[in-house]
Amino acid sequence: MAGTYARTTEVLVIGGGPGGYMAAIRAGQLGKKVLLVERRDVGGECLNRGCIPSKTLIHASQTFHTVRTDGPEIGVRATDLQFDLAAAMKRKQEVVAKERQGVATLLKLAGASVLTGEARFTGPKSAEFSAPDGGHERIDFENAVIATGALPFTIPGFETDGRQVVNAWELLDMTSLPRSMLILGGGVSGCELGEFLAQVGVEVTIVEMMPQILPGTEPDLARELAKTLDQLGVKVFVAAKATGLQRDANGLSMSVETSDGPKVLAAERLFVTIGKRPASRDLGLDDAGVAYDPKSGFIGVDDRLRTNQPHIYAVGDVARPPMLAHKAYREGVVAAESIAGLPTRFNFQAMPGVVFTTPELATVGWSLAEAQARGHAAREARFPYAALGRAQASHATQGWVKIVADDTTGSVLGVHAAGESVGEYIAAGVHAIEMGSTVRDLALTIHPHPTFSEALTEAALLWLGEPMHVAKRKSDAGVR
Repeated sequence: MAGTYARTTEVLVIGGGPGGYMAAIRAGQLGKKVLLVERRDVGGECLNRGCIPSKTLIHASQTFHTVRTDGPEIGVRATDLQFDLAAAMKRKQEVVAKERQGVATLLKLAGASVLTGEARFTGPKSAEFSAPDGGHERIDFENAVIATGALPFTIPGFETDGRQVVNAWELLDMTSLPRSMLILGGGVSGCELGEFLAQVGVEVTIVEMMPQILPGTEPDLARELAKTLDQLGVKVFVAAKATGLQRDANGLSMSVETSDGPKVLAAERLFVTIGKRPASRDLGLDDAGVAYDPKSGFIGVDDRLRTNQPHIYAVGDVARPPMLAHKAYREGVVAAESIAGLPTRFNFQAMPGVVFTTPELATVGWSLAEAQARGHAAREARFPYAALGRAQASHATQGWVKIVADDTTGSVLGVHAAGESVGEYIAAGVHAIEMGSTVRDLALTIHPHPTFSEALTEAALLWLGEPMHVAKRKSDAGVR
């Protein structure tokens, strides 16, 4: 493509991750001429370097760990059981390649064109495309969707090198397992991949600056995961700040200020996962006249995902938190429908989150403390997985489902769950909050037996003071 060319399009989408490719597909379905520019692979971080590859490896490690630890009790015995990292990585690549090809096919079927390279705004309705071979194109567009995602934060002195110090992308491509791994950051990525490593025999230490792992998550969920990490032998330091890093040929050591005083933690490698920042730099936003927060990097949008330039939209991680693929999916669709003139809005009451650990964690809505802080006379009820037939049959009794609701109206304000498959049915909690359902509505909804989802009904009955599969206590609510 060496040289300079020019083309026009109705919709320019910059970034081919979840928000970008959904915007491109939907705009194409609605008859728009679409050009999508992606610097690497369609699917973005989620498909290629995040959600899909990490869950593929996590599934492998959980299977290995389950057979090794629970197998004899459930009648499964294996000899010379080994975790084959090379085979797990090969399957990960196959899954990613298949999913990526699926996205490419959907874009083609929608009539969207895809260019590999980078795009930068040169004006309110123009951009320059730079190809990997040095070629350039001028792109004139009627509408644009910014979907460039986010990049990992870095800390001076803790820069990644792809060998001793890695980020999540690099960890997911490792060719050998270290004997020991320090993890700087106890958020979702740190806990998910920390558990993955611990389950296959790596000595893991997690250092988190906030008072709990999974900062911002419902506290009981964080405590439930902490039990598992402790059982796996993972050392966890919370309210701890890393102050320095020393590297040498034999490994590395990290200086940490903890509540018990300064410590020096040693390991073979360090995984840095302290969050992400919007990838909004070097996009030419000033040339396009697009307003953004110079400190955070987020691009301001309205409920139709329009920036201050009404023909330019922003979706996904670059637009606003939370940085979740399912949020980006919906935003991409709304942006495309808005461009096509449909009466659409991005308006939600509840945004779910799932952490793919053991137990799996899922949450939507407010915690009890958050509900009370917002003026609700709220209370909660928690139904244990141990009282669930399916959990006993599946040897998966760790966990529970908790409902937070308004004690006056009975309206569901939050659903929080720890246990096997909770991510598969948390959407029922999302739907309840979106539709303004009461706890009685949940209790009257028949769930199939035997399933894990029955815990929702049971938690609702417990909140109502009408428990059926646990004994009623004096502290339970009265019959309503």
